[in-house]
Amino acid sequence: GRPLPGFRLWVEDGELCLDPATVPTFQLDGPEGTWRTGDRVREDAEGFLWFEGRTDDVIISSGYRIGPFEVESVLVSHPDVAEAAAVAHPDPERGAVVRAVVVLRPGRESSDGLARELQEHVKGRTAPYKYPRIVEFADSLPKTSSGKIRRAELRRAAAPTA
Repeated sequence: GRPLPGFRLWVEDGELCLDPATVPTFQLDGPEGTWRTGDRVREDAEGFLWFEGRTDDVIISSGYRIGPFEVESVLVSHPDVAEAAAVAHPDPERGAVVRAVVVLRPGRESSDGLARELQEHVKGRTAPYKYPRIVEFADSLPKTSSGKIRRAELRRAAAPTA
C-alpha cells in the first residue's frame, strides 16, 4: 500500500526506512537518524509499497532477492497444498536456493511427481528463478504461539552439519 499521510518513508537497498520524526516511537539504527525497519519491500511505478519479507527471511540466490511470501502464496494456491514455508537452503553454486516445506491437504499424498508439479506451478506463476529447487513434505510447520511460521527453525534444519 501507500504510506499514511504525515509519515516519511523510502526504500533503500530494498529495505523500508522511516524518518523517526514522523513515528511516535522509534529506535535509531541508521545514518542521520534513519529507522531501518528490517522489512524488505519494493516500490512500484505508482508509489505502492509491496512487502516481500523480513531482511533475515529474504532468500538471495545467484544474486536475486526472493521474498518467501510470494513463493508461499503460489504454493498454497495449488489445490493439494494446505500450508507452505519457503526458506533459504545453502548451495555452493548459488549461495542459496529456495527450499519449500509443504503441508498437504487431508487425503493428499506426497510424491516425487507432486514435488515436480509444485515446482512447475511456481515457475509458471512467478519469475522462474524463484521456484523451490528443494520441496519437502511435512505433517506440520513449526509455529510461534501467535501462529507465525518459525523460519529460523526451518533454516537450521536445512543447514549442513560439520
